[in-house]
Amino acid sequence: MADGLQQVKNWILERHPERQDIAPDLDLIENRLIDSLSFVEFVFLLEQESGVSIQMETLEVDAIRTLGAIETHFFAKSGAEAVQA
Repeated sequence: MADGLQQVKNWILERHPERQDIAPDLDLIENRLIDSLSFVEFVFLLEQESGVSIQMETLEVDAIRTLGAIETHFFAKSGAEAVQA
């Protein structure tokens, strides 16, 4: 797992001490690991760790729904330029 993605995962786990791990395909929103109160902070962290500027008004929720999607859209070498989230 990329270091930045690991930081994102750690951030989520710190807020949910009842969890030991997060599967790459677990829906973070549906399972309330990211909620409306932490969403903006989460997106800011994602920007910092990935180096990708994220425009809230054009952000596709599916791009951040799972750790697998986050890895593809923000941490894969070809994905970061393609998303322009």
